[in-house]
Amino acid sequence: MMTDPIADMLTRIRNANAVHQHSTTMPASRLKVGIAQVLKDEGFIRDYRVKEDKPSSHLEIDLKYGPDGEFVIRDITRVSKPGCRVYSRVDNLPRVLRGLGIFVLSTPKGVISDRAARKEKVGGEVLCKVS
Repeated sequence: MMTDPIADMLTRIRNANAVHQHSTTMPASRLKVGIAQVLKDEGFIRDYRVKEDKPSSHLEIDLKYGPDGEFVIRDITRVSKPGCRVYSRVDNLPRVLRGLGIFVLSTPKGVISDRAARKEKVGGEVLCKVS
């Protein structure tokens, strides 16, 4: 039984990225699809698809690399964990690598990046950090 599906998603992305795979697959959920959408909008992944299967659907993420094979995702880590949730107000969100990375937040307005949270002026649970 998986106790932290978001950590499992990030680990699958991290492992696939480390061996230069073009895509990775995992069980889908609305939260995982929201995180994948934020990663796509911010340019960290190429694309994602939800494949409807029986008994459950799968999320397939296409990873992105630079023209010479360099990593676009250098580091992806879980911030808020099931045992220790981390919440942040919008004015307390630090910048990741002076704006080159992002925090992914779960807010009342959905799953959004820290840039969008600053624009919307809304805080929430800090799910992960991507740089």
